[in-house]
Amino acid sequence: MTSRWPIRRPTEAAAIRAADMFTRPLPPVPALMAALLEANQRRDREGLCLAAHLVVRAAAPEVGE
Repeated sequence: MTSRWPIRRPTEAAAIRAADMFTRPLPPVPALMAALLEANQRRDREGLCLAAHLVVRAAAPEVGE
C-alpha cells in the first residue's frame, strides 16, 4: 500500500523548534583556523569545507543570517 502524502513525523518538527530556540556559540576564530589548517594538512575535503564555513560564520555573523 502506497501513500500519496508523506508520513507525519512529530519528533522532526519538535527537533526543529528546539534548535530554533537558542543559538550555539561558535568556537573562537583562532581555534577554527587551526582546525582549517589541520583539515588541509590531512587532505580532508569535508572537514576543510566545514571549517571554512565556520570561520566565515564566526568572523562575520551577519553573513550567515
